Amino acid sequence: MQKRTKIMTASIAAAALVLGATAAIAGPIIYRDVIAAKPDTAPTVTAAPEASASDAAEAGDLSGAWTVADGSFAGYRVDEVLNGTDVTVTGRTEQVTGELTVAGLTLESASFEVDVASIATDSANRDDYFRSEALRTDEFPTASFVLTEPISVDAAPAVGEVRTVQATGELTLAGVTKPVTVELQAVLNGASGQVAGSIPITFADFGVAAPNLGFVSVEPTGTVEFSLELSRA
Repeated sequence: MQKRTKIMTASIAAAALVLGATAAIAGPIIYRDVIAAKPDTAPTVTAAPEASASDAAEAGDLSGAWTVADGSFAGYRVDEVLNGTDVTVTGRTEQVTGELTVAGLTLESASFEVDVASIATDSANRDDYFRSEALRTDEFPTASFVLTEPISVDAAPAVGEVRTVQATGELTLAGVTKPVTVELQAVLNGASGQVAGSIPITFADFGVAAPNLGFVSVEPTGTVEFSLELSRA
């Protein structure tokens, strides 16, 4: 009887070890595939399905001031490593402002500002850490992008035509300003337009320490993402 009890105890202990190992491996996978919110897709522009006569007329001359309108958003994309399992996280806010100035076929100036403190993910705890420890939003509540070189095109875009251009500017994050080059998608939909893009960043370049809590860490690089709805001022 005693021998049988020892065998049963050993069997239970072995089973517990196997289950524990399985949980350690499967837990992060379950979190990634079942519990965690799916990351938002990378922002792209959406062309108008058809151009009306009035849209085409509005597109004739792009000169003047344009502003960021409702429906715009900005945020970030980072990869977390949870016990060896990669989990992609996206944060978003619609608190974006900005303005552009166009002369003929040249974008002469552009500046955008994002309320970083309002960026939210699927986790309040993660958001609190990013705001207080990583981005220090009490001290640096906004991030910004300012165009430093004009962008010119050879011909006026047709309504609904998606174009890709490169923009050179300065990105300010957590109080640190760095030069960046970003590939933009742009589309004109008559009296309105849309611009979308992603800027790869290395956190350390902006004095931001990527969170590392032992069981979960954030990769040292990420992406600033944005989609801007534009309207004539």
